[in-house]
Amino acid sequence: MFRRTMSSVSARLVSALILPALASSSVACGADETSDAGGSDTGGGAEVGGHGGGDGGAPTCPEIPERQWWELGMEDYVLDSVVLHYLGQAYHQSADVGEVLETASRVDPAVSGSWMTEWQKTAQRLDAVANESEEAGHPLSASQAYLRAATYYRAALHHQEDPYAPIVKELAEAEVTSFERYLALSGSPCEPVSIPYEDTTLPGYFCRSPVAEEPAPVLLFQEGRDAWAEDGKFIADEAMKRGYHALLFDGPGMAKVIRIEGLPFRHDWENVITPVIDFAVARPDVDASRIGLVSVSMGGYMGPRAAAFDHRLKVLVANPGVLDWSAIYEGFLDAIDPELLPLLDSDEGAFNERIEEYMQANELLAWGLVDSMWHHGVDTPAALMKELRKYTIADVAGQITAHTLVVDAEAEEWGQSQALYDALTCPKDYLLFTAEEAAQFHVQPGAVGIASHRLFDWIDDAL
Repeated sequence: MFRRTMSSVSARLVSALILPALASSSVACGADETSDAGGSDTGGGAEVGGHGGGDGGAPTCPEIPERQWWELGMEDYVLDSVVLHYLGQAYHQSADVGEVLETASRVDPAVSGSWMTEWQKTAQRLDAVANESEEAGHPLSASQAYLRAATYYRAALHHQEDPYAPIVKELAEAEVTSFERYLALSGSPCEPVSIPYEDTTLPGYFCRSPVAEEPAPVLLFQEGRDAWAEDGKFIADEAMKRGYHALLFDGPGMAKVIRIEGLPFRHDWENVITPVIDFAVARPDVDASRIGLVSVSMGGYMGPRAAAFDHRLKVLVANPGVLDWSAIYEGFLDAIDPELLPLLDSDEGAFNERIEEYMQANELLAWGLVDSMWHHGVDTPAALMKELRKYTIADVAGQITAHTLVVDAEAEEWGQSQALYDALTCPKDYLLFTAEEAAQFHVQPGAVGIASHRLFDWIDDAL
């Protein structure tokens, strides 16, 4: 019943971007009716801004709705944030502003799967551009196009309609191919690696700093539910400039691992981080006494969970801090219907039926729940909520020994940074990103510059 496709949400970027220009135009509204800029002195300028007043006065301005800088014309605020995230990728040349805006403008809310289709088109166009340059003997140009193509394949999968569809694995494999072509042709100091994990391996990229005095510190980086190791390119770039190596990786439930290997999330994340640390310290170029972990989004739970059990981490960054991941989900459900959570504990079947009614009425909720069930390897909303209750570190936060930076943001919706900070007994610091910095949202989309600045100032002192 729950493995079904959802129609995607759309974009209205063109109108959103031109409204401020109309609002500021002296020709459009409030111009003197005798001005040459507005037409003839008989009131011709009234046609520009609307209809003229009956007494021949100034034209009546249409009401221009106030728009915030982060409102990019998408039909739901979540996709506004996603577009902002990909605009931010331009900071480290993983995307281009025009390509992101133009692609988002093509997404049609009336067409099922439009989000994935349009981003796939852009990715494949850039792949073709890259291939043409590569065949013509221009490896650097080709590498840059491959890098952007990889980003747009990830964007296509950021709002996948049906996570079980074969196209999901196909696009994930295309992303890996494009990113690895970028690495091979660009001369990047990063290389693909396979990290031994149980009876398989986890994919990652080891980035060896060309200015490091070896053995050197290593900064591990992981995302959370939606983003990929490749999205951490800015972390690797900044780390290598400072003489740190970087190891970007995807774990179970994440990115390539869930889409290609089919491994869902697990709550005991120490069983993921420990083999990653084992892999890093086995390298002769890594200083085993100076290991850091930057964990982002849902990683704000996973990183601290792992640090509570593996004390080889010298520093830890949780952005945002999370003490109880399930409480965030339960808070959203309680806001929808206060009777849902009691129903979850008393009658799972009735809970699933009630949730299904809300999913039918709210596409954002439907997409979010189906996508989360897939990430966690469960089949019903009730099973998801029960599984999420394992994702708490309230009883083990005091075991963390790493010097920890807990990151927060003024408009954070997916974190509990103050609660985690208060629960820690290790050396700790708290960093709040603000609206004044244009960095007030969850994981600072579109604010890579200031986020990197503040993060690495702290790492430079702590690691």
